[in-house]
Amino acid sequence: MKSNDLFRASGIMALGTIISRITGFVRGVLIVAVLGTALLADTYNVANTMPNILYNLLVGGALTAIFIPQLVRSFDHEDGGDSFASRLITTISIILLILVIIGVAFAPALVRLYAPEFFTAGFETEKEIAIAFTRYCLPQIFFLGIFTMLGQVANARGSFGPLMWAPIANNLVGILLFGSFLIFSPAITAESITPLQIQILGWGTTLSVVIQALVLIPVIRHLGISLKPQWGLSGLGKSFGLAGWTLLYVLISQLGYLVTVNVATSAAVRSAQEGITRGVGYTPYTYAYFVMLLPYSIVTISIITAILPHLSRLAVAKERDEVRLQLIRAIKLVGVITIPSAVAFLFFGPLITQVIFVGIPAEDSRYIGYVLSALSFGLVAFSINLILIRGFNAFEDTRTQVISIFIINLISVALSYTFLHFVKVQWVTIGLGLAFSISYIVGLFVTLSLLKKHTGPIKISDFFGQHLRLFGAAFGVMAPLYVLMRYITWLGVELTSLARAGELAIVMVMAFLGYLVAAKAAGVEELSMIRHLRDSLLRRSSTTE
Repeated sequence: MKSNDLFRASGIMALGTIISRITGFVRGVLIVAVLGTALLADTYNVANTMPNILYNLLVGGALTAIFIPQLVRSFDHEDGGDSFASRLITTISIILLILVIIGVAFAPALVRLYAPEFFTAGFETEKEIAIAFTRYCLPQIFFLGIFTMLGQVANARGSFGPLMWAPIANNLVGILLFGSFLIFSPAITAESITPLQIQILGWGTTLSVVIQALVLIPVIRHLGISLKPQWGLSGLGKSFGLAGWTLLYVLISQLGYLVTVNVATSAAVRSAQEGITRGVGYTPYTYAYFVMLLPYSIVTISIITAILPHLSRLAVAKERDEVRLQLIRAIKLVGVITIPSAVAFLFFGPLITQVIFVGIPAEDSRYIGYVLSALSFGLVAFSINLILIRGFNAFEDTRTQVISIFIINLISVALSYTFLHFVKVQWVTIGLGLAFSISYIVGLFVTLSLLKKHTGPIKISDFFGQHLRLFGAAFGVMAPLYVLMRYITWLGVELTSLARAGELAIVMVMAFLGYLVAAKAAGVEELSMIRHLRDSLLRRSSTTE
């Protein structure tokens, strides 16, 4: 893939992701404003996360990782791959529909699995609300599958933008839903919320996913792809064989996430039992993680989605040295954004979340920021690990990467339970952020070691020097700003919400401009990526692909 093509494709997706994340932020802010950060919010967030967990566990990981290479190969078929795509979508849709029916029937068991302490005495209301939300949200599984399959078909044909733009429709429905609640039903609690309100929130959330999937249908037609129900597994045997290892990979990952949800909801229940009203459970972790993913989504996902089909072609051509160079290049490009973002989250996490999550007590929003600061340590390693995993996928090696994710989750699970049992309950969720970070930092070295059998050795030294210069530039600029901000706090100056937003804006602008100057002075060549992405975004905003 030529450099300009990569930047153009990445720019298109980055613009869609930026707008999606902005609207997602607005939606997240409204959800927190309506539900708060304590147990009621946990009942909704656990239920709304369940479809994504189950979908990724059984289908999603395989679709993303395995079927793009298979779709690329199917282009050589006489029908251009339409028959393969049709059989794939038909088969997966049936599997997802059955999964939804089973999930709805066993919703109480699912809630008990992910939030067992909701079933302790005194929390019957929260248990029933969580079960109801789960039943209303589980149909999302089917439409998440439709969305992903149509999007991956479009990606395989070289159309990257729609998959990034469709979630905007999802977020707009959510904004309308929770915005209306904030106006007409403010200050709802676990004790005051009615069954009708639970239904509206649950079904409304599912409707947003339905719309997200349906908007891709015209895109597929525009690309000239003919999809229709087609029964049978002919041609899918290799894909499902490869998917077996990917499903094991996702199973391990989701079991690790199960522990995170378990520990977080346990912390919330125990906090309530101790009379701690500040939300310290799953909801603060969810929204801190959401903020952390912003730079990751804009840059890492955009670049990786753009180069994955190209990596697959290089792997088929047995050009493993070129694959290695492309992966190193992607790591360096991603670092230009993720490294300063991680430093900013570390220093200014509480300030960022206080500005974003308005409408809740300052103590609650600051707590989300502390979790964000804990997650910041792992952002860079997490992004690099995703890039390296795509290298395994390009070579259709889904078995070796299982070792990496197993070690990552083993570390995370051990640390999560350690924090639950040995740390004060109000700090457990912050501990979960640290567990995430430590596990991915260690896992990075494991993944690098495992990938060398396909690409040859990718050494830390291949990108460490550039990353160190980026870190030095970011730290050197932001540390003085942090000290200045803390000095203002020590003076006892109380800022209004508007003044705090102004403070954050000034800090971020100064940090960004200072970082650009410092990184350029440090000789970071990849800094030109920002200019290329900017030009791509400007071109995309004035033209239609």
